[in-house]
Parts: sequence; structure tokens; C-alpha cells
Amino acid sequence: MRRTWLRHRVSQRGLTEMAEQLLDDSFRLALVAAHDDGDSLRVVYLFLAGRPDRRVELECVVPVHDPIVQSLAYVSFPASRFEREMADLYGIRPVGHPKLRRLVSHAHWPDWHPMRTDPGPVPEFADTGAFPFLNVEGPGVYEIPVGPVHAGLIEPGHFRFSVAGETVVRLKVRLWFVHRGIEKLFHGRTADGAVDLAERISGDTSAAHALAHSLAVEDALGIELPDDVHRLRALIVELERLYNHAADLGALANDIGYSIANAHAQRIRERLLRLNASVTGHRLLRGAIRPGGIVLQGLPDTEELHRLASDVAEVASLTLTNAVAYDRFAGTAVLRGEDASALGCLGYVARASGLRTDARVEHPTVDLPVVEIGATAGDVLARYTVRRDEFAAAAVLARCIVESHSGPIEYSAGTEAVGTPGSGVGIVEGWRGTIVHRVEIDATNRITRSKIVDPSWFNWPALPVAMADTIVPDFPLANKSFNQSYAGNDL
Repeated sequence: MRRTWLRHRVSQRGLTEMAEQLLDDSFRLALVAAHDDGDSLRVVYLFLAGRPDRRVELECVVPVHDPIVQSLAYVSFPASRFEREMADLYGIRPVGHPKLRRLVSHAHWPDWHPMRTDPGPVPEFADTGAFPFLNVEGPGVYEIPVGPVHAGLIEPGHFRFSVAGETVVRLKVRLWFVHRGIEKLFHGRTADGAVDLAERISGDTSAAHALAHSLAVEDALGIELPDDVHRLRALIVELERLYNHAADLGALANDIGYSIANAHAQRIRERLLRLNASVTGHRLLRGAIRPGGIVLQGLPDTEELHRLASDVAEVASLTLTNAVAYDRFAGTAVLRGEDASALGCLGYVARASGLRTDARVEHPTVDLPVVEIGATAGDVLARYTVRRDEFAAAAVLARCIVESHSGPIEYSAGTEAVGTPGSGVGIVEGWRGTIVHRVEIDATNRITRSKIVDPSWFNWPALPVAMADTIVPDFPLANKSFNQSYAGNDL
């Protein structure tokens, strides 16, 4: 597919000037990746725009002895969070950042930067450390701390509610309790030897992360694949969209006590997982997508996809025609379009608030008849109906790919570089939203840096905004309507 791809080495002053210009030209800051090159540090800023596909990288070199970079927080909220991440993991200080508090490393962490090539021995960690939450004061205001340990299988995250009566005045979310250092685990792996790690970034998004990683590796190595391969890969990502959306439609109903809808949704999810296993040999679609190729065991039964789409439509109809369910969904946890835009939201969260964002259209690898879904209310109901409509559209798209495919279902081009290896970017519309991977590969075909951005990175800050003026009992419902990944955020 045609795209415009520009890379610039810039000074500190040039960084701010070009970043301002790109943001004014409707680009978004998709990724900021720090690098330790030994004698210097380097920061790469990736800006993206779609319709048509445009990509611009700005690269700024930072001296090791004085690792500072001009902050872009004054023009971009996502930049402010990327900069806090860099400060924690690399020790690069953003000059002019309005609130340079720790993000990844909690208060008990020492002043130690583990993503450096040679961070030194692990120092002593403190036994305790308080996170500086903003206390809301006033008549009748009290706090409700929730987590980080939760009931069930949910991953750890701390939610601090400041409440007046039942109404949430302020919600603070604290994550990074199980930071795995997964980006560093990519370092030193061969170009074709890291896809298994990509599949485990966020388990419910195994296929989309595998594809984003594979596209980044192929871009870095100069490998081009036939359209049929890209279409089969797109099929696998759509199957991933189906089983996750089905599960969420049921879980949202379950959070208001409508368990019968959830039971049927879980039945549909199980049938989709079995379908996944017949196509790839794995219920979570692992092992199919790899750098340079794809391997399938079969194609999904299109009639089964049609039946499942009809079942989901019926479950959604039963849910929304229930007066209690509709009342609980409508007007709850509203995320306004301007807030979603300012925060850089992606995926169904953004689309439910009126934003147009879909990497299948903005950054396509192959021409597909993608139907764009959207809503404007920005409430739980909008996030529900967007998922419902995306399920229907994904089922149609999957059937279209299967019915138009006539070639082999296995392809391998290998991972030998065409020319000199370099850097590459992979962009995929996963079921939660746009995923971006960026890799750098050296002359020995080994990965020297991998930067990963799951859409949850952008969407988690939107949850507290949507919870303002929402009652505490609606938090589980609001949280499920966002359904962000802890693992995808806590890399």
C-alpha cells in the first residue's frame, strides 16, 4: 500500500518546532522510544496521520552526561506520559514538564534506570513508599481505596475514589504493579525469534501484537509480502476481534445483573475459541502469524460465522430492549469527544465518543472493505453499541476474506534482510484499538530495541475523566465498558 514515510534528525529546538507543526497538521504522537547507544542517548518520536497513510519520525540525540530533552507536554498530553516513562526507565529528563512525577517506577524504587544498556547492579528497594495522591477535601468528601489486589482473575491496579455521597468527585488510577520489562526481553533476539514474546504482551490480543511485531520486523528488513498473505493475517485479527467483543457484550450485561445475556455471550465466545483452534491450532490464535509469513491449519466455516453473528445480534437486542439494562447503560460514564481527542484515545473508546480512528483505513497493509463504526454519546451505551456493530462488521469482513481466498494458507519468505537492516514500524488495528511496534535490527539480524504501544496506554487516562460525576456503584460497569489491558500497559 502507498504511504509517505519521512525521517528527520533534529536538534532540541527543531524537535519542538516540528512537533508543533505536525500536531497542527492533524498528526498524532503515536510513540516515543528512548535508546541507549552507549556513547549517547537517542529519542525517537513517531507521528502518524491517515487518509492517506503518513508517517514521520523525529530523532533527537541526547548526551549521556546531561540527559535532557525539551518537553512536549505543553502541546500533547500523551507526550507528557511518554516523557515520564523515559525519565523512569532511561533517566532522560524532560525540561519544562509541568508535573514530572514517577509513572512506571513506584515510590519504593531507587533512582535506577533499568532500560539503560548498563544500568549497574540492582540497588536496594525501600520497604514502603507512599504515592502522592491528590487529596480532595470538603464537606462530606471521603475516600474509597480499591486494590491493587482484586477478587477473581483481574490483574493488579489501584483505584482511589474521592466521593461525596455516592458521586465520584475524582478518581486516581495507579498501575505498573507487575511491570515485566518486556521491551528489554526483545533485545538480542533474532528477527525471527521474538514473535512468541509479542504474542504474550497482552494475552487477549496475541494475534494483533504478533502482526504488529511482524510488520515492524519486515519493514526493518525490507521484506514485502503478497496481498494474499496480508489478507489472511487480517482474517486472524478479525477472529480475535470477534471473540473479545462477544465476551465484552456479555460481561457488560453481567455487570448489571443480566446474567442470562452473559451466559449466551460466553457460549458464543466458546464457539469462537473452538473456531480459532481449528484455524490456527490455538484458541488464542497463537502460532499463525510470524515475520515473513503465515501458517494456518484451515479457513473458518463462513456459515458458522454467519450463525454466530446472528446469535450476537439477538443477545444484544435482548439486552438493550430490557428497560433496566438500557437505563443503566445510557448516560453513564460519559467521555466527551473533546476529552477523548485531547487524551489521544483509540479504538472503540474513541469511536464511541465521535472520533474517526481505525488503522485498517488509516494505515492499511492491504485493501479491505472495512466498515467504519461510530457513535457520539460517549457513554456506556455507545461503547456497547460500537462493540455490537463492530462484531457484525468483523464477521462480514472475515467471511469476505475467506470467500475470496483461493491460494495456499501457508507462506514463508524468511527473514533475510533486503539490503542493510534498520528500523521498522508495524501498525495494526487490534480489537481495543491501534497497536504500534517499532524495532531496530542490527547487521547480525538481532533486535537491538523494541518499543511497544498498546491502545490501553492511551485509553487508561480516559477512565477517570469519564467517571467524574458518576456514582460509585457504576464503576464496575464503566470500567468494563473501557476494558483496558493491564498487561498491555504495564510492559
